[in-house]
Amino acid sequence: MKDVYIMGIESSCDETSISIVKNGCEEIATTVLTQMDTHALYGGVVPEIASRMHTENITMVLEDVLSKTDITMKDIDAIAVTYAPGLLGSLLVGVEFAKVLALVYDKPLIATHHIAGHIYANNLVKPLVFPLLALVVSGGHTELVLMKGDYDFEVLGTTKDDAIGESFDKVARVLDLPYPGGPNVEKYSKEGSHTYELPKPMDNDELNFSFSGLKSAVINLKHNEEQRGNEIRKKDLARSFQDVAFDQVVRKSKLAIERFNVKRVIVAGGVSASADLRERMAKLCEEMQVDLSIPPMRYCTDNATMIACAAYPQFLNKDFADFSLRAKSQEYFFQNCD
Repeated sequence: MKDVYIMGIESSCDETSISIVKNGCEEIATTVLTQMDTHALYGGVVPEIASRMHTENITMVLEDVLSKTDITMKDIDAIAVTYAPGLLGSLLVGVEFAKVLALVYDKPLIATHHIAGHIYANNLVKPLVFPLLALVVSGGHTELVLMKGDYDFEVLGTTKDDAIGESFDKVARVLDLPYPGGPNVEKYSKEGSHTYELPKPMDNDELNFSFSGLKSAVINLKHNEEQRGNEIRKKDLARSFQDVAFDQVVRKSKLAIERFNVKRVIVAGGVSASADLRERMAKLCEEMQVDLSIPPMRYCTDNATMIACAAYPQFLNKDFADFSLRAKSQEYFFQNCD
């Protein structure tokens, strides 16, 4: 079978990225241009600035990625782009750019979901072997998903309120930590001790999650301590919060492994960049004699490599989009997958 080269485009938030991937598992070249330093000045991503910077940078990113390889646009078999979810203005830049490339170079257009990208980034580590359990942890998702094949998803459990990444960002604001919030909570937690008592959310045998109550407990604790004139030990509170949040993620992952007798676990999403979570999941899988796959750090945060990987099964199935493709700021990935 002829090798398949897919160009992926990712612009869902504050990274402009383009990548070329061979056969859904071999990275040929990738460029990621981050806007993090710009948005840090405002304490978070400013949508209008993000979309404007994508517009300014995306052509340069394409030129840069092509300069890293002998592959030309003539060799590309398809153009894949993140169409959802994300900041609408940012997504529009990537989607319209992908349409132009597909039209000018007469290439198939593939609409790829951002969460599918995070899942299939694991193909860069080793081929997905089914059935497997996918733990999806990001700013908008917290799911345990059983996969019996490519794009075959059965949601075993999901969050009933806040996603885990969202809760980390909100706790970061409570602790007056700078943007990006999640990584700074983890940085603080490394120097803290678990000295604050916080409630364990959904501490039962369900596979669903909840983080809103835990987040609220942190907010209330800080408020009550300030009312009493007590100083908040921010590093200890960060450690206490992170321990409780990750304990529930790992405990429910263990329940799912036991109930569905899987021998392979993958972790996907931006929160998989957490060194603490990676260590906890590695320990769990070693104890349960389950194979674990977590993408390298550079593939955990937003990048186009994962989009090109996720597009490969779509390419094989000829799941192509037409030029009426629209960007969507919100689309729950698993709603049509069960």
